[in-house]
Amino acid sequence: MLLQTVRSNIVQSIRAYRVEDLMLAAKDADQHFLYANLSSAQSKQDVLDTIAESFTFPTHFGKNLDALYDCMTDLVHKSGAQPGFVVVLEQLPDNPRFDREARETLLDVFRDAADFWAERKIPFRCFYSFQSPAHKNLVLGSGLPKHPKQLKNQPRRQQRAQRTPASAPTCR
Repeated sequence: MLLQTVRSNIVQSIRAYRVEDLMLAAKDADQHFLYANLSSAQSKQDVLDTIAESFTFPTHFGKNLDALYDCMTDLVHKSGAQPGFVVVLEQLPDNPRFDREARETLLDVFRDAADFWAERKIPFRCFYSFQSPAHKNLVLGSGLPKHPKQLKNQPRRQQRAQRTPASAPTCR
């Protein structure tokens, strides 16, 4: 089982894992799967808005980092026993409006949530990826290659960044 090879309370890069595999592993372990595709987000507010919408946070969500922590911990904890969580933050922005410090601050909220759930002996695994340079060009309007053969001579990492899944997993 995929989740048995990953520490039970961690925030880490998604590198070796596929979103679909993580979703299936969460389902097999009867854990919540929370997915946010942040490819269109460019700022902290965009990131928080997308996470709130993807994770179906309550309408009173304050759209700040403290409120994010509260929604990931206290609100859920108060709703009853929890089986565990697999969280995926795909394509975190990498630009001047959401720089390294902003990304680390956001990931710290998820690290704090992992600690919160660890104290309660509930698994909380968060996986993340960053927008690639190829994606930045796409956001700026350069567009995808017109034919898949144009991907052939590019490094695999760049090829993956330029493909979009037919149906991205949703969080409910």
